[in-house]
Amino acid sequence: ASEYLLQLADSVDGLDPPQKEKLRFATQRFVEAASPANFPFTNPLVIERTIETNGENLLTGLEHLMADLDRGQLTHTDGSGFELGRNIATTPGKVVYETPLYQLIQYSPTTETVQATPLLIFPPWINRYYILDLNAEKSFVRWAVAQGLTVFMVSWKSADASMADVGLEDYVLRGQVDAIDVVRDLLGVPSVHVIGYCVAGTVLAATLALLAARGEADKVASATFFTTQVDFSQAGDLRLFVDDEQIAMIDSLVTDGYLDGRYLAATFNLLRGQDLIWNYVVNNYLLGKEYPQFDLLYWNGDTTNLPAKWHHAYLTDFYRDNRLVQPDSIVIDGTAIDLRRITTPSYIQAGIEDHIAPACSVWKLMENFSGPKRFLLAGSGHIAGVVNPPAARKYQYWTCEGEAGDFESFRAAAHETRGSWWPDWIDWLGTLAPKQVPARGARVPGEGKLPAIEDAPGRYVRTR
Repeated sequence: ASEYLLQLADSVDGLDPPQKEKLRFATQRFVEAASPANFPFTNPLVIERTIETNGENLLTGLEHLMADLDRGQLTHTDGSGFELGRNIATTPGKVVYETPLYQLIQYSPTTETVQATPLLIFPPWINRYYILDLNAEKSFVRWAVAQGLTVFMVSWKSADASMADVGLEDYVLRGQVDAIDVVRDLLGVPSVHVIGYCVAGTVLAATLALLAARGEADKVASATFFTTQVDFSQAGDLRLFVDDEQIAMIDSLVTDGYLDGRYLAATFNLLRGQDLIWNYVVNNYLLGKEYPQFDLLYWNGDTTNLPAKWHHAYLTDFYRDNRLVQPDSIVIDGTAIDLRRITTPSYIQAGIEDHIAPACSVWKLMENFSGPKRFLLAGSGHIAGVVNPPAARKYQYWTCEGEAGDFESFRAAAHETRGSWWPDWIDWLGTLAPKQVPARGARVPGEGKLPAIEDAPGRYVRTR
């Protein structure tokens, strides 16, 4: 029946490609929801469990359901075992700078010498920054510090009513440009390495274009992009949510100038409904199982709110109208930006199974930047493809040392390497700025121009 419904959706005539994609998406979600496994009387495992427990599983499942209805969010994990700063987001550091938009964390060095050029990371403000610092074994931050980098992390503030008027220009000027200048001044260095993850990478591209237009491109020694899109013409299933009717519906959900992060969580769960919705309906509501303790799922459920003005512009200007790749279409602080002016050395990472930023879409950064570029395709998806420490010995990555004119040519010529791609990135970074300096003075949080405000992970990441 499922196969027939999907074939029926594919065979409908008279629809343009976007409409057909929406029909296919809706049909797939219906098929997932209608599965007999999702109903107690048509799932033999649930029937067996109900007989074994005299219905205790259904009572426990009802308690789980009522608790989720009360919190307005599907629970994926038992969060009682996690505490920020104790067993998650634990890399030692200090908050050394704070604005109404973000806190800046500086991590403590663990090597005698460090690269002269520091690293500044911009995580997506759609989620909490500590996806890059889950625990000692998985932490990209801790690993980067151990490689001899002076690492700074931006911890964005989850939106509240005071951020109703925050837009793209604020995240560029008061966010990324400000943080770049603060780090440069603190350490007395001419430039910084930067990383932008997902939406923060999209805005980082705008920031680099602005700096290039202003003649200030040398403030950034290199830019790394994790699962980032700038051309949204092939942006995957999220494009199905950006027609005028859907945007108007999303705007209607806004309260006090911000969008509740739980709506975003529900949207992302819907993209992987079988894994992130119905799996938990069966296990936790019908079988009455207790929730596992899993740090990645804890992070996934730790939602952040978005400024409504920025979110609306992001959906319309980037996803719907694709203006970021249109030269001089977007103006920031009175300056029209053009991505083709970006000559900063760039490392571009994509995930082969990424359903949020498809690899073919991430590739388009290669077509819009003018500087030296390295493209790497990692195994797995939007999160696991990034958070893959070398010690785990998981997945693989693909690189191509020759010229590849498009993504298909890259795939055809790419060489596969087993394991984590992080060593490839650190080697690339080392060739750009190999100079070493002692890990003393301003390289130690709180000992430079900026006194420590509080211990990492800081207040902003704890705000709910």
